[in-house]
Amino acid sequence: MTFKSTQSGAGQKLPGTPEPMLRIKGYDGLTLAADAWGDPQGKVVMLLHGGGQTRHAWKGTGEILAASGYYALALDARGHGDSEWAQESGYGYEVMIEDLKCVLASINKTAPILVGASMGGVTSLIAAGETHIPASALVLVDVAPNIEPEGVNKINEFMTQSPEGFHSLEEVAQAISNYQPHRKRPKNLDGLAKNVRLSADGMYKWHWDPNYRKVHRHNDQSRIRLESAAKNLQLPTLLVRGGLSDVLSEEGAQAFLQICPCASYVNVKGTGHMVAGDRNDIFADAVIEFLKKYSPA
Repeated sequence: MTFKSTQSGAGQKLPGTPEPMLRIKGYDGLTLAADAWGDPQGKVVMLLHGGGQTRHAWKGTGEILAASGYYALALDARGHGDSEWAQESGYGYEVMIEDLKCVLASINKTAPILVGASMGGVTSLIAAGETHIPASALVLVDVAPNIEPEGVNKINEFMTQSPEGFHSLEEVAQAISNYQPHRKRPKNLDGLAKNVRLSADGMYKWHWDPNYRKVHRHNDQSRIRLESAAKNLQLPTLLVRGGLSDVLSEEGAQAFLQICPCASYVNVKGTGHMVAGDRNDIFADAVIEFLKKYSPA
């Protein structure tokens, strides 16, 4: 397979958008962006965000992990944030796992702790469950083999709204608020600059390649594959569910625990699908407690 980069997210970088701490060559030479926290000699924790998100979703978690002695590295998935875009067919889980291998090789790390939300969680589950990567521990954030179609459809509707873009950050904030009414809307909108890009026509567009969505991810075949991967897990595993999530139900979480008896489980009340973003303090504490027990720094 060969997937060449076509662009890196055309458009002007917004004022205040931080430069990534690391630029790493991924699969087939595609350049990936990452932020890191902590001592590079510490045990590495790979933080993999969900579809349509960026590495910035993990900032608070990365800081807390670093304070606990871990080396936390948050990666912009290909086609997201400041990572380069791939060709249309270059967004499958296989190439994302290859990207992860390249990142680990570049920092000379083995047996990482994988922490993945939604898309990043699926990547992590396949990587660990099919033994593509010899991980030492796994944290899945609001994702499991059995997820709710209605919740997935809401995500798709959110990601496909206003394909022409938004006229202002205020419009961006309103779109996010409509999708996540349980989350308090920020008074200062400057932080939204990390989630959008300013295109040549002056419109604000989401910071990901629209072609990413052309890869179909949720069907019976993918569910069977994820169930098989879950059954194969032989490493310490933590499943974290958002108590208000409409993507991973309590039934879906319990079904995962039945086929993966090595897993622990935390339900974070008052949070939706974006658990870390809703209550980073509770989420990070739960992850730290789990890691100190099973994979100390």
